[in-house]
Amino acid sequence: MSAERPLRIAIVAGEESGDLLGADLIRALETARGGAVELIGVGGRHLQVLGLKSLFDPAAIALMGASAIVRDLPRLIARIHSTAKTIADAEPDCLITIDSPEFTLRVAKKVRARNPKIPIIHYVCPSIWAWRPSRAAEMQPYVDHVLCVLPFEVDELRRLSGPPGTYVGHRLTYDTGILHAARHQSERQKPSSQDEKTLLVLPGSRKSEVRGLLGAFGETIDILRQRGNRLRLLIPTVPHVAELVEAETAKWPQHPEIILDPARKWQAFGEADAALAASGTVSLELALCRVPLLACYRVDRLMRLFLGLITVWSASLPNLIADRAVVPEYYDFSIRPGMLARQIEQLMTTDSDARRLQLNGFTEIKKRMTTMRRPGAVAADVVLGYIQAK
Repeated sequence: MSAERPLRIAIVAGEESGDLLGADLIRALETARGGAVELIGVGGRHLQVLGLKSLFDPAAIALMGASAIVRDLPRLIARIHSTAKTIADAEPDCLITIDSPEFTLRVAKKVRARNPKIPIIHYVCPSIWAWRPSRAAEMQPYVDHVLCVLPFEVDELRRLSGPPGTYVGHRLTYDTGILHAARHQSERQKPSSQDEKTLLVLPGSRKSEVRGLLGAFGETIDILRQRGNRLRLLIPTVPHVAELVEAETAKWPQHPEIILDPARKWQAFGEADAALAASGTVSLELALCRVPLLACYRVDRLMRLFLGLITVWSASLPNLIADRAVVPEYYDFSIRPGMLARQIEQLMTTDSDARRLQLNGFTEIKKRMTTMRRPGAVAADVVLGYIQAK
């Protein structure tokens, strides 16, 4: 690589979260190199601000659940082939694939076959610790390094004979909204047992999640009210499911405040006494904001056929990071409103053992996840190391 020309990076990111990670990494590379980085590949608005002209709309690969992947399989296969060819022919200094492993790792494999000289770094370790552990060894021939966002993943890659990994940290630990919400939680006056409690309701960011959980969450709230609890209901959500959330909650006896503004979301996290949440990244957001929660999930119908392949002991990120059961989890038929209501009551009670144990767990999780430098900067060091070794 000539020192005079700009760094040329190929990048493939589908989900919004992956796009944010990619943009953070590219900015860190620009800082380290002292100049702009040329981009080629697939990404969303955050990477496009940095100059990426996406080969296609990344929403096409941001699929959730086995059913969605099967339905769109022919188009996905065509895009895998075309994306890999374009990147391999462009001969970038490095290919960075981010999350969405069903698409991005297939692109990586084809790029390695077409042009073995291109270093390939994958950002966000696939959940090999949860299911299909054989994927770790399968990545070895075509992924040079994995940038891990959870602290236990480096050891898992080593145990399962995968590529080498580096824990770079998680962007949420540096998120200003989360830091503000956590500070507000630690400083605010907690309500007494008779006061109105603020309950966050977080049914997910996909329509299938919202349809699967909001009915049970509504029944849970009815039971809480019948048991004498005075509630303030807040539902932070995203624009593409806001209309569905509004329709599903219109029949509730108490109408919630539906929140779309990201800044108001973090303010709500700082005010909350507890949360009913869809299992996923939001559970880690809540833990870092110090909001006690219950995690719930409805499994995709097609995915139920493969439940036997799941090997992980918990699906909750806070539990996996703490390596103990910090957050109660409820799935499918175990999502019973009567149980959820009684658990939430305990979590909203200031001096309860259930609340205290979760908050102690959240302190431990924050400690385990903290890094001395921002994730993008650590990730950039790894990428530059492989580029310079070419």
